[in-house]
Amino acid sequence: MSSTEGRISKKERWRRILALVEQQAVETQQELTTLLRKSGVVTTQATVSRDIRELRLMRVPAGPGRFRYAPPGRAQAALVGERMLQVFREFVVSVDSSENLVVINTLPATAEGVAEAIDGLGAAEVIGTMAGERTVFVVVKPKGAVGGFVRNLRRLLANSDTGEVQ
Repeated sequence: MSSTEGRISKKERWRRILALVEQQAVETQQELTTLLRKSGVVTTQATVSRDIRELRLMRVPAGPGRFRYAPPGRAQAALVGERMLQVFREFVVSVDSSENLVVINTLPATAEGVAEAIDGLGAAEVIGTMAGERTVFVVVKPKGAVGGFVRNLRRLLANSDTGEVQ
């Protein structure tokens, strides 16, 4: 192999690293180095380590006891999303609806966190939430979207540790 074959610019290497971590769950620097080499990029683990630091890639949850690399924006969203999902599952007691309102009952003093979790879902049909001490009201538009939204919330709850859903 010639001295220039497989060598690419830093910008191109960064582009490939970002593409790899977007397309698959890359868990270690060694795995990323191997994937780059398989794609024809000559590099070392030390270079990849520096690239990870300069790109500000973060390790985010990828399942029980597992972590993967993600770009900063996606990493932050994943961490926030995971925490919000945990809040929702830990504190929601029941979900019900009437017309275009979804009523979520929570454990005492947790409704505000649950409302924030609902807001964090970014569901297009949610036009607002209001939290009290133990109750969250979610306004859904159009009214026809309420059933699907409630089913999705109940599905989230069904995946909790207790498995209890009302």
